[in-house]
Amino acid sequence: MSSKHHNDHKDTEKVCILTRKIYDWITRQIDVNQTFTNNLPVKFKCDGHTERTLDELCNFLHQFHNVSVNCFLSDSMGHPVETGFQHNNQVSVQEIGQRHPVTVTLPNGDKVTLQRVKVLVRGFITVEIVDEMDHIVCKTKTPIPFVTSQTFLLCAPEGTDLNVHVSLADCDATLICEADLHQLDIQLTLCLEVQTEADVKLQIEAKHCHPREEILEEVAICPTEKFPPQCPEVFPAH
Repeated sequence: MSSKHHNDHKDTEKVCILTRKIYDWITRQIDVNQTFTNNLPVKFKCDGHTERTLDELCNFLHQFHNVSVNCFLSDSMGHPVETGFQHNNQVSVQEIGQRHPVTVTLPNGDKVTLQRVKVLVRGFITVEIVDEMDHIVCKTKTPIPFVTSQTFLLCAPEGTDLNVHVSLADCDATLICEADLHQLDIQLTLCLEVQTEADVKLQIEAKHCHPREEILEEVAICPTEKFPPQCPEVFPAH
């Protein structure tokens, strides 16, 4: 054993830390489909102020040569929300009911007891209609709410918390403006990262960290040459 390795081993010690432990972690893709006709409560604001139903919206859009429909996951104010672990997704996940133990058989034949966890996932969708110049001509007056219930089989013993993040959101909207049919179809796909977690105390082998030495930029302030250079070929050689 080298001297350096031996010294590193001597520097370590057993410590007790408080940390967040992940008991289970799964991903799931969920699809939320919504269809609106003129009889359902969805309205658009066009030109920044005019409020229109679906029938009125289709009549208004006849003046445009070509329009496209965009939709996205938003907050309750209609602002786009970021996805991923580092963001507050503005998607509400509420656990409902009690957790119930369920015995399942693993692919290798072993049996394990998991918990059935039911949740409600709530959020908002904002729809925009843009012209050929990509200018927004109409937008939903208020974001469209959605809710879906999901059931998971998780390692979720008593004392664990459910933590759900939206890692990816994709939305597609279609506006149908036919003579006998005015309809808005929305398909929202969410990728959920579902974890059960709890704070635990762990004993680990570790060593204390110390700050490194600071690296300073060398800046020459005082001149090192105290006298003007000479001409030795001339003087004092001759």
